[in-house]
Amino acid sequence: MTRPTPPFRADHVGSLLRPRAVAAARRKHFDDKSITAADLKAVEDAEIPALIRMQEEVGLRAVTDGEARRSFWHYDFMGMLDGLDLVERDQGVQFAGVKLRPIFPTITKKLDFPDNHPMLDHFRFVAANTSQTPKISIPGPSCCHFRTAAEDIAPAEYKDQEVLLADIAATYKKAVTKFYEAGCRYLQMDDIFFAYLCDPRHRADKAAAGTDPDWLIERYGWMMREAIKDRPADMVIGMHMCRGNFRSTHAASGAYDAAAEAIFSTGVDIFFMEYDTDRAGGLEPLKLLPKGKQRVLPGFITTKTPDLEPLDWLKSKFDEASKYVDIDQLGIAPQCGFASTEEGNALSEDDQRRKLELVVRVAEDIWGGV
Repeated sequence: MTRPTPPFRADHVGSLLRPRAVAAARRKHFDDKSITAADLKAVEDAEIPALIRMQEEVGLRAVTDGEARRSFWHYDFMGMLDGLDLVERDQGVQFAGVKLRPIFPTITKKLDFPDNHPMLDHFRFVAANTSQTPKISIPGPSCCHFRTAAEDIAPAEYKDQEVLLADIAATYKKAVTKFYEAGCRYLQMDDIFFAYLCDPRHRADKAAAGTDPDWLIERYGWMMREAIKDRPADMVIGMHMCRGNFRSTHAASGAYDAAAEAIFSTGVDIFFMEYDTDRAGGLEPLKLLPKGKQRVLPGFITTKTPDLEPLDWLKSKFDEASKYVDIDQLGIAPQCGFASTEEGNALSEDDQRRKLELVVRVAEDIWGGV
């Protein structure tokens, strides 16, 4: 089967509102304990093809499973790594006005990417059910470090930050290889903590804990470069950045300036960058994108609210962006996923479809196609 080749002018971050049947089955399995894991998988397998068809119908060339098999965009993947467990506690991470469910990653032994990581099969399922390009989004390397507190890291050798970061990079390097072997030619990593480290509050928190936030930005860039530098030439890597997305709320603010140089030197092919509010700052950091084949997909279209952005306003935003980067190195995607956790954002499935249709229409109007 010949599939379209990324990068695309129109794309999306990956997560979609969970189908009602999947949400109900998850409650029955995880809360009520009334159905088995096999029963849950059967529901997922029955519902995900409709999510794929919806993406195809609106005109997207890259499709995902909507992350419908996950509770979180990041923790599910992390908890499936060797050496990392998820622990439930009393208080969750604070977002704007709400708290995340209290799940905490803990590193118990040497990290590794297992050959049977379940998300390899998640990808294979998408590939078997679409004629378009199957994509999977996973949390980027920085997530394993940023989201794990020092006191939750057991191995003595990992008290040395450089050893820990090197093992995270090696774990992701193996993940890249294994996804390629599974047939993946478009892998996206959500490395949102570059954006978090542009937030004055998060920077102050890291400094108070004894870590220079600018050092972290540099090392997170190094981890990504290490993880993807040996990928085959026909494998495209995307990277999403945002400032938090839980039930339409956020957890950070701040322009990309402090991290832009590190971001654009990672070797990533496609950058999904949140730009739907003033919290993301100005477009000036885009001038640091090297001339060439790398592409930025500014997220001018929000997934947090149902209102559709006016087409003329979106075109004006691209007129502004093209002052800093060649229009040929731009595309369009929403600012984040529609359901970074299984709760989803405050909009309907119809709203979600209209947002994706708008993404495609912008691409067709500006570049003549997706």
